Amino acid sequence: MENIQNTIKDAKDALPNITPTPPGLKSESSVHDLKSRLEWGEPALTILDVRDRESYNRGHITGAMPMPLDRLVDDAKTIDKVRDIYVYGDTDESTTQAANKLNEAGFRNVAKLKGGLEAWKAIEGSTEGAEEISRPGADAYNVVSRLSHHQQAQKK
Repeated sequence: MENIQNTIKDAKDALPNITPTPPGLKSESSVHDLKSRLEWGEPALTILDVRDRESYNRGHITGAMPMPLDRLVDDAKTIDKVRDIYVYGDTDESTTQAANKLNEAGFRNVAKLKGGLEAWKAIEGSTEGAEEISRPGADAYNVVSRLSHHQQAQKK
């Protein structure tokens, strides 16, 4: 019996560590990267929407904080400088501008979310806001269906 247990232990020790881990932060991240991290339940990240307040109120990524570009550095002072931050704006250019401002202000882990809100909606990421509430979609509350769709979209 002891030989069998030793053999099993040796076989387990020889296997590579295949524990799945969430994706890390990239300076340019896709919406799939962010969605994967959120699905892992990672609490140590912040999403900043740098569009104007009216656009934010109409619709934004669920959990995103409004920080208009013209006030970004002042408003972001409450965020830890080493926290993972995903930022998006109206365009990839405004997103890059926001990321540059944050980097210049000393934030070390800033990711530009490529495609912004439109890309997020394209993969059926969770949104909130005045316009989003009025049209949640047929399977908006079916978690299994949404996760399945996300996995299929990632493969494309």
